[in-house]
Amino acid sequence: MSITRKRLIVALGATLVVAGIGTFTAMHGFGRGDLPVNGAEAAIKPAAPAMEVDVATVVSKTITDYQNYSGRLEAVDKVEIRPLVPGTIVAVHFADGALVKKGDPLFTIDPRPYVAAVDQAAAQLAAAQARNGYTSTDAARAERLLADNAIAKRDYDEKQNSAHEAAANLKAAQAALETAKINLTYTQIVAPVSGRVSRAEMTVGNIVSTGSSAPLLTTLVSVSPIYASFDVDEQTYLRYLSRDSRASVPVSLGLANEDGFSREGKVASVDNQLDTGSGTIRVRARFDNADASLVPGLYARIKVGGGTPHPAVLIDDAAIGTDQDKKFVMVVDHDNRAQYREVTLGTLSDGLRVIVKGLQPGERIVVNGLQRVRPNDVVKANSVAMASASPATKDAS
Repeated sequence: MSITRKRLIVALGATLVVAGIGTFTAMHGFGRGDLPVNGAEAAIKPAAPAMEVDVATVVSKTITDYQNYSGRLEAVDKVEIRPLVPGTIVAVHFADGALVKKGDPLFTIDPRPYVAAVDQAAAQLAAAQARNGYTSTDAARAERLLADNAIAKRDYDEKQNSAHEAAANLKAAQAALETAKINLTYTQIVAPVSGRVSRAEMTVGNIVSTGSSAPLLTTLVSVSPIYASFDVDEQTYLRYLSRDSRASVPVSLGLANEDGFSREGKVASVDNQLDTGSGTIRVRARFDNADASLVPGLYARIKVGGGTPHPAVLIDDAAIGTDQDKKFVMVVDHDNRAQYREVTLGTLSDGLRVIVKGLQPGERIVVNGLQRVRPNDVVKANSVAMASASPATKDAS
């Protein structure tokens, strides 16, 4: 065999070897960089781990619809104490801020001039009574004499006129004595209602006057019951407070330092017209205040409810996301996949948000970690109670 022929056979053999390697590579799906090195298998990247989130089952219970409002406490009775007779204040009978009962003394104005006025009026009354008795007897005598034609008609008329005048003067004297006695009682200023007094604006030794220039001595407000005044919208009025329905409307009150509503009351009055500027109407609710802890002027949170109890689905507000103008939650299905669900929100009930539309009883939603999941993501669900996640955990999410 010639040298040229041997070289041709070697070249053909090398070509067949290269072709065989290419065919093997194509059949087994290896690229150039994927060929095993020294018989070792290629490394395979692991799948991403499931995101860990807190998941809670939606709350299903029967509720009554409520609306929340802000208002102020007002005293049922508020009295500005002013003098009704002039004089000098000789005594102040209360401590600033004290609780007093109806009829308790508050101030004393020097009564001596008024005692003298009563005595003078009594003397004038006695004189009027004596004059009335004399003229009455004289008129009766003249009437008998006239029957016997023993007295002139002119004299008879004069005696009758004197008797009538004396009777009128007697009534005037009686009225003057009564007025003097009333003025004497005004020197003892007493509490017109039971309640709490403010400070004494005028103290012992000050001279007070009456009329338009009468000074304010103190103020007195009743304690129990107490009003809470607030403005409700037109829809609430039409739904709960119109006509006779207001009698059965439950009203609850909470103070600024309370989380819930500690007192129950009832609607006392509704204003006679709607404010067209604000679209609201003024309402007063009445609450017991036996412990005197409620003070007029305090800020009050008012919850007004009514209607028929109905089943509802409730969730924690922390589980609700915002997508432009939409509200949504992430529902976790049986395969532990997060599913986007648009919801329609209602009012708050016992700290949970009512879901009007979008959720069904028994469904599970993400309540913590909402920002870490996307639709169709597989999640690792940690079951928790609704609204049980701590504030720190919620902030972390």
